[in-house]
Amino acid sequence: MSLSNERVAYFNGEIVPESQVLISHRDMGFIYGDGVFDTARSFHHKPFRLEAHVGRLFRSLRATGIEIAESPARMVEIAEEVLARNLHLIGEDDDYWITHRATRGLKTLTGDLTEAVRPTVIVECTPLPLTVRAPLFRDGIEVVVPATRRTAPDAMSPRIKSQSYMNLILADREAKAHHPGAWAVLLDVNGNLSEGIGSNIFLVRDGALLTPKARYVLAGISRQTVIELAGRLGIPAAEADVDLYDAYTADEAFLTSTSLCLCGVRAINGQPLAAGAPPGPVTRRLTEAYAELVGCDFVGQYLRRLEA
Repeated sequence: MSLSNERVAYFNGEIVPESQVLISHRDMGFIYGDGVFDTARSFHHKPFRLEAHVGRLFRSLRATGIEIAESPARMVEIAEEVLARNLHLIGEDDDYWITHRATRGLKTLTGDLTEAVRPTVIVECTPLPLTVRAPLFRDGIEVVVPATRRTAPDAMSPRIKSQSYMNLILADREAKAHHPGAWAVLLDVNGNLSEGIGSNIFLVRDGALLTPKARYVLAGISRQTVIELAGRLGIPAAEADVDLYDAYTADEAFLTSTSLCLCGVRAINGQPLAAGAPPGPVTRRLTEAYAELVGCDFVGQYLRRLEA
């Protein structure tokens, strides 16, 4: 296997240098955001729960009617090869996001507005932003709940991991206007907490976990991992309608995401959590269990960037 000084990606049947992954201006993903994706990450250069991420990708594909030629098993194989061929470009203490993308493909010039030919399929790697996000593990995350609401599930299900992120991006920009380092967590149409860009929220109250109902969020793989770990540790966990009152009166809170795994929240809308500076005791237990599960001290992996 020849190694390149440029990252490579899978693009419509071939593995090519990233600079050759060129999307037509008539691609439905570019024109309408008509596509789906899913992103796993590696720990010590090994992908974590790749099959689960690919499985969710294919559920998004089925829900949107996008049909690709590659099978789930083939997409796993492709991701493993793309990862392997890019590993020499990062350090031993670095890791990758591994992302599968599929759009409906090229828009036809003579057909209906939503008619397309041959889906566009990409599998690519991006280095995790360890340095940029390292302060989150030192200081905790500042959560801001913006006025922008999460798209209602009866308008479009958040369980489809769509490439159309405008709703979440506008909310995140609004949150960062209040606090430059903030992470947005949106309210759903009923006024309950839902999710942010690529993140799920958990509240801790009286030693138990509460997280928004799956109907209103993209139920993350990291979210599910935490729920499983909580079961092993005897920590009660439930999906529930949780509003700002619940957030303000919580003992602890943390966000889960593919890159962060889980990271403690310092404050919500400027109001500190009752347990004080994160991580609180429940968050710490879950963090330690998560690190043991993946075989990687991911908190240390981030914090070492502060010392560099």
